[in-house]
Amino acid sequence: MSHPQTNRTGRHRVRQLGKNFRVWTALLLTMGAFPGPSHADDWPQFRGPNCSGISATRMPLPEKFSNTENVRWSAHVGDGVGGASVVAGRVFVSGMTAKETVSLFAFDAATGQKLWQRDWLTGPLPEVHQTNSHASSTPAADRERVYFYFSSLGLLAVEAGSGQDVWQRPLPVPFFVFKWGAGMSPVLYRDLVLFCQDDDLSPAMYAFDGATGAQRWKDDRLDMAVNYSHPVINTVDGQDEIVVAGTGLLIGYEPQTGRRHWYAKALLRNIKTTPVCSEGVVYVSVQSSGIANQWLVAVDQAETGNKDGKVDKREIQAYVGQAPIPEAFFEKTFDRGDLDHDGFLAGSELDVAFLHPDNFAGAKFTSTGDSAASELILAVRGGGAGNVTNSHVVWKQPTRHTDHVVSPFVSDGRMLLVKGGGIVTVFDTRTGAPLRGPKRIANATDYFASPVAGDGKIYVAGANGMVGVLKEGPDYEEFAVNDVGGSIVATPAIAEDALYIRTRDELLCIAQRTGEKQ
Repeated sequence: MSHPQTNRTGRHRVRQLGKNFRVWTALLLTMGAFPGPSHADDWPQFRGPNCSGISATRMPLPEKFSNTENVRWSAHVGDGVGGASVVAGRVFVSGMTAKETVSLFAFDAATGQKLWQRDWLTGPLPEVHQTNSHASSTPAADRERVYFYFSSLGLLAVEAGSGQDVWQRPLPVPFFVFKWGAGMSPVLYRDLVLFCQDDDLSPAMYAFDGATGAQRWKDDRLDMAVNYSHPVINTVDGQDEIVVAGTGLLIGYEPQTGRRHWYAKALLRNIKTTPVCSEGVVYVSVQSSGIANQWLVAVDQAETGNKDGKVDKREIQAYVGQAPIPEAFFEKTFDRGDLDHDGFLAGSELDVAFLHPDNFAGAKFTSTGDSAASELILAVRGGGAGNVTNSHVVWKQPTRHTDHVVSPFVSDGRMLLVKGGGIVTVFDTRTGAPLRGPKRIANATDYFASPVAGDGKIYVAGANGMVGVLKEGPDYEEFAVNDVGGSIVATPAIAEDALYIRTRDELLCIAQRTGEKQ
């Protein structure tokens, strides 16, 4: 939200009050999607209210800070890339505190006092990409419970006040050939805990009862490849729908039954960003390359491959390492694609193997081995039924400036995109037309955290530990770039007057000093 420092005329005040009313009405409707009497300033899950990145706080947030300046408190929390959630004055975050131990922490938001710590033995864990961590999940929370996911533990709930067990639901341990590892977080909707895991073996979407852990429904998403996109709530004519992006498809679920109510065949091979909903429209940015070429580059051209332009089971096993590959994975993929039964996947067979026949999405095999990424943004109006590709896609815009991990920021009729290297572009949400950019902001680095905003400021956290602060408005003026002294992969959280930044091993609560003006 944009808050001008001065209102010079009565006419400006009227315009600003009308604008604020519309924004606050949308935020209150969004907050209504979550259980319990949570305060409007709470940040209950990954990227806050409805995964939007927008805080409802009216309190001043810091513009300038470091790992010492304007730090209210800090705590070591082990290695991790999952963000913090903040509910009812408590902060929750996870971390790997030993090689085979994951911990969930609760802190007093005002003082940083550790309220409790839960430790779980994980058992042996597979290798994951260096950007990821086994502690990759952001806890979700309401006033009563904290909901936490870990790959070898499943989904569990503990009491928010004490950390004591409430329930635990084992889930299939995810399998990722490319060693990306688990990266999904639970999301709350009314009395449900939603969890989507699109892995290489058992992709599925779940809804659990928040109080008991009972499974309300499950959708086997066997038509999906690997995705990392969180469920969001879209409201059309007073009716809620759960929207999840995936391989080639944007799907609208009926919340109480999990029935696929509508789908749009409008995406690419896979998606790692999370859509944003506003006034009944779902906004998506996605970057994805052809899966066949990706398999050739990652497996056949690796040190363990034989570089013959084909892939066989031995190469895949050699690439994965010592951990055995489940035979079900080969049955689901390799055996399906080996059309001539010669024991190799080559050319278009790779597409057949790794894309479901009902969902042949995204870039296909090219004989040149071109693995250039496809990039696009789009807007889809919710509320349809069946295949809505032709009827409900409002606009679809190819672009070279989406990021494969960073989710879009949507506010005041604009979509802001941040791409690795610090490239920022802005689009009109009504038409998809470009409004500004591409323009490089001051911090040219890799980005994995998504933008978050409050008090008229947008925080853009880079992997190099620098956090850019932009003014929310058409020009996105840069206020400052701040160094917090540690790499940032987790998306920051905002609650009341504080910004919570999780580096690889530390949680910082950042707030400007009382009475200080910036």
